[in-house]
Amino acid sequence: MNQAAEAQGIRAVSSGRVETLMLEGELLEKDLAQVCEELAGRMPRGLRNVVLDFSEVSHLDYRGVKPLVARAEAFRKAGGDIKLSGLSPYLAAILRAAGAHDVFELYPHMNDARAAFALARAPFV
Repeated sequence: MNQAAEAQGIRAVSSGRVETLMLEGELLEKDLAQVCEELAGRMPRGLRNVVLDFSEVSHLDYRGVKPLVARAEAFRKAGGDIKLSGLSPYLAAILRAAGAHDVFELYPHMNDARAAFALARAPFV
């Protein structure tokens, strides 16, 4: 079951136990704070697995990365995770400069990140 919602410029697509937030444009510190608020609002509803898709993002303010890292840590403590997809080399360099290069799993496409959640839950034979 796919559900789509749009809240303040953030498109969200939910399928099963994973929600994908598709971000776009230049993300300033306040925009990343809004993303963190969106994530915080979803946790009480049971959401634990999120993909943040940056494929349509042209710039990312490094000052907004630290709160995003804190939100990812909260998701992990709750048994979930936040994975990133679609980062250009430029955006990946910003994450690295902000000290978050080893905090997130990075995937080339949102479907790869979503599949990683499914693989994590698959039983081993």
